[in-house]
Amino acid sequence: MSDPSQAAPLTAVPGQPVAEGPMKRLYHWTLRLAEKPYAPWALGIIAFAESSFFPVPPDVILVPMSLARPNRAWLYALICTIGSVLGALLGYAIGAVLFETIGKWLIHLYGYDTKVADLRTFFNSWGWAFILVKGLTPIPFKLVTIFCGLVTYNLPLFVLLCFITRGARFFLLALLLNTFGETIKRYLERFFGVFMVALVLIVLVGFYVAAKII
Repeated sequence: MSDPSQAAPLTAVPGQPVAEGPMKRLYHWTLRLAEKPYAPWALGIIAFAESSFFPVPPDVILVPMSLARPNRAWLYALICTIGSVLGALLGYAIGAVLFETIGKWLIHLYGYDTKVADLRTFFNSWGWAFILVKGLTPIPFKLVTIFCGLVTYNLPLFVLLCFITRGARFFLLALLLNTFGETIKRYLERFFGVFMVALVLIVLVGFYVAAKII
């Protein structure tokens, strides 16, 4: 006679789906997204939007997609870089051309109305460092791009610096995913919810730090 304590768990009953929490479903949806033909477009659109108006960084789908398709991690990093630079140009245009309408609204939304005058002075000497450093940090890059347009920073130099800093960020991430992919995937499978919470906290900390130093 079999021991009742050795009975199979309910999740193993044939025909019954394994219950998943919302974070686990999001993680598996992202992995499935990597198999879709439109996946690179989705990644590029998020990277584009994050550099101009959207608060969520592309890492939220870049990491799972790269883990699902490690051989495409470098391609995904390139897509994020190009999308981010194109989005940076939109942010620049908002600051340069549409500041009185969209630009002011976004600056007010993020609480930086009183910092515009200080930034004009700062950019005269340290604009290049501002772009390079902020592009690598959790500080929202959209604030950098809009302010660059507002102070009419040198456009070709702006584009070059954006390629350097955003490329460094995404390709460094691709390198880490290629080197430690299997280990990261095991932990992400178990702690995707923690990863998402940490990502949200990083974004919030980025806004807080920007409010203090920008």
